[in-house]
Order: sequence, then structure tokens, then C-alpha cells
Amino acid sequence: MDIPAAIDLNKALLARMIAGLFALLGGGAGPARISVELHRSIVRVLRPAESAVRRLIVVLVTITGLKAPPLRAQSRSAPSGLVRKGEFKKRQSFVLFDPRQRFWRTKPRPKAPRAPPRIISLDEEGLRRLKESLNAPSVPDKKAEDISPINLLRRLEAVIGALEDLPHQAKRLVRAQARRQASPRVINKTPLRIGRAPGFRVKPRLEIDDVLRECDWLARNALAPDTS
Repeated sequence: MDIPAAIDLNKALLARMIAGLFALLGGGAGPARISVELHRSIVRVLRPAESAVRRLIVVLVTITGLKAPPLRAQSRSAPSGLVRKGEFKKRQSFVLFDPRQRFWRTKPRPKAPRAPPRIISLDEEGLRRLKESLNAPSVPDKKAEDISPINLLRRLEAVIGALEDLPHQAKRLVRAQARRQASPRVINKTPLRIGRAPGFRVKPRLEIDDVLRECDWLARNALAPDTS
């Protein structure tokens, strides 16, 4: 199999999908808030796309045989994951490691029973107040109606930046892996988590599902030990 050609093909597919998602948000100059439905639709594609890009980076590291340079003392001037550019402008870096898999589920908190309305008397005034309280229009929850797209825009920009320069992301990955291997406190030392990739669907419904499936297959085979 021509692995470099497979990387280029999936890279082009991912770039087209991310550009479409970026256009849905107005290219960064869209509304200040978006609907919950639009937010969920974008995340439904963005999450598996991020996983696919991570796997392309892993494949690139494997086929190029990159080695980590000697570790240097880390500077604490800038926060982790952010790069200062220009006038203290923060740019989010692409996340190179899968989030840890949760093998437990938290039980939902039981809902407290609502207290019955306190009816002191059933005279005309009491009935009028009870009727007004029952017919009062509910105040809409603004947080449930719309969401800020800033976080989505930062994630989209990070994915676009990673696709535009995969070799640089591969160098970042080997350095990050070397630091994690040298740290006894870090548990997640490999970029790919055990089990299914984040956003992986057993039954593909979207085009991104097929792309993630192929990228995950490429990465798992690239990391598999050579038994020949």
C-alpha cells in the first residue's frame, strides 16, 4: 500500500470537510452565538476529524522514523498548549493525544421532588394567584438556546494549522512523547488510546466516519510490531 499517497488523500478530504465547517461559522466573522443544533452538528464532524488528523501524524512519524532531540528545560513563561504571537495573541495548538477513555459512568443525581404549592386559602384572591402562577410563561434559558462558537473556531483553526504542516506536527509529537516517557507522573504516554478512537462510529453515517476508519487502520498498522 502506498502510505504517503493515502496520507495525502485523507489530508485533502479532511481539509475540505474542515473548510466546510469553518464556512458554517462564517469564516470566523459569523454571529456571536450559534444554536445548539448547529453546535452539535459541527462537533459531530469535528471530533472524528481531530482523531483522524492525530492518526495521520502518528503514521507520518512512523514512516519517517523521526527521533526526539535531547530534552530541554521547559519554560514556564507561556501556558501549556498556547502560543503567544504578536500582541499577546493566543493561538490554540492542535492536541496531539487522544483524551483518556472513561471506563466508568457517573450515576445521574436523583431529582429532588418539587414542593407542592402552598395554598393558604381557596378564596377568590388565592385562586387568582394560583391561576396566575400556573399560566405564567416560562422564562427561556439563554444558555440552552445558543452557544458561543469561540471554542469551535479555535479547534477548527488548530486542525487547519495541523493539516497545513503535518511534518511540524510530527516533530511536536516526538518531542511530546519523549517528555511524557520521561515523566513518571503522566499516565497517558501514547498518542492513541486503547479501544475506539474518539468520535468513531461502528455504523458509519457521515463521510468523516469512513475517513476516520481508514486513518485509524493506517495508524494501528503503523504502530503494530513487525513480526516478520
